[in-house]
Amino acid sequence: MHSCIYSTHMHSSLIIQRQFLCVFLYMMIQVRSNLWLSHTLVCVLIIFLKVEGTSEVAITIIEGAVAKGAVCLDGSPPAYQFDAGFGDGVNNWLVHIQGGGWCNSVNDCRMRTYSQYGSSKKMKSSDYNFTGILSNKQELNPSFYNWNRVAMRYCDGSSLTGDIEAVDPATNLHFRGARVFKVIIEELVGKGMKSASNALLSGSSAGGLASILHCDKFKAIFPTNTRVKCFSDAGYFAHVKDLSGEYKFEGYYDQVVALHGSSKNLYPECTSKMKPSLCFYPQFAMPYVQTPVFILHSTYDTFQVQNILATPQADPSGLFTKCKQDINTCSTDQIQKLQDFRSEFLEAFLVAQNGSSRRGWFVNNCFTHGQCEYQRKWLGSLSSKLNHKAIAEVVGDWFYERNYAVQLIDDQNVLPHYCID
Repeated sequence: MHSCIYSTHMHSSLIIQRQFLCVFLYMMIQVRSNLWLSHTLVCVLIIFLKVEGTSEVAITIIEGAVAKGAVCLDGSPPAYQFDAGFGDGVNNWLVHIQGGGWCNSVNDCRMRTYSQYGSSKKMKSSDYNFTGILSNKQELNPSFYNWNRVAMRYCDGSSLTGDIEAVDPATNLHFRGARVFKVIIEELVGKGMKSASNALLSGSSAGGLASILHCDKFKAIFPTNTRVKCFSDAGYFAHVKDLSGEYKFEGYYDQVVALHGSSKNLYPECTSKMKPSLCFYPQFAMPYVQTPVFILHSTYDTFQVQNILATPQADPSGLFTKCKQDINTCSTDQIQKLQDFRSEFLEAFLVAQNGSSRRGWFVNNCFTHGQCEYQRKWLGSLSSKLNHKAIAEVVGDWFYERNYAVQLIDDQNVLPHYCID
């Protein structure tokens, strides 16, 4: 997901920002206890101003994946985009997993099949531009610009963890996300990825969660002499209380994991100790991740503020509606509630900081969702900076193990703010 403001209204919301137009299609999902969640189905980016470093990369459909049962929700074959490396980056690989939320019911998943988030038939190469961490410009992406760069297109709605063999002919829905991940990786191995000198599995939003959940599986592909790490942007969805003091979003993950049969593809050390849906949360999965991970996140992540903290059922009077869409409209009391949410997030984030000096993080207080895919956020004069360095610089220092600080949390400007308008 990109850093647009999320609407929680029942109708579609059209929000024009400075460099792009996001069209959000929403549906309300009814679950137990009359819990309603506003779930983002589609974010279509229409670039209408020239963006430096934008590069359209051809899309590849893996037709042979259908025979392996590795398919999108509608049964169509999975897809990826590949931009070959060059120069001294030709033996390095960056595999980036696209974001796009989840689906927790048959109706919700069926709606996704009408979009690129559920069907490769709806995908276009122009849907996903290679900017930010995927840019091929040295001045815009100094650490990874000349690597083999891959965008794994996301079309299953379970952060690529689903794997149910049976297909209900009444719905024709296929819950096969884990197979999609496996078959795309196999395709890349066939292109030479197994011989990589350096490899990075990255992702944003639901893709950022996937990069955590699949991190050790990715590492297992390579010889021990390959430097392999994982990077998650806006994927640290926290198990925290909402405005009502309850954990209502937990019920949503219960449904996602059950519907997709995800439990078998979560960390078994975690699922043996607690219910599988809790292991969908990074704070409960991270203790079992052995591969080095970097977390890029905002303590005021807009998706989490709008869909975990201040959901309609947690705020039935709608008092937080304007505030969660535009922090400039927040009252003093609402700002305090956001700061309390920040504190809870940081407490949930403690587990990511424990146990390994090989981990890194860049945690700011921007009111945004997703920062690595956009050039102005990844590296630019207006980029968020900690310790006088932009995100791209810190991530590069961490990956190459340069002797610089790579575990950074903004404890100075702690109020929620827009880092880039």
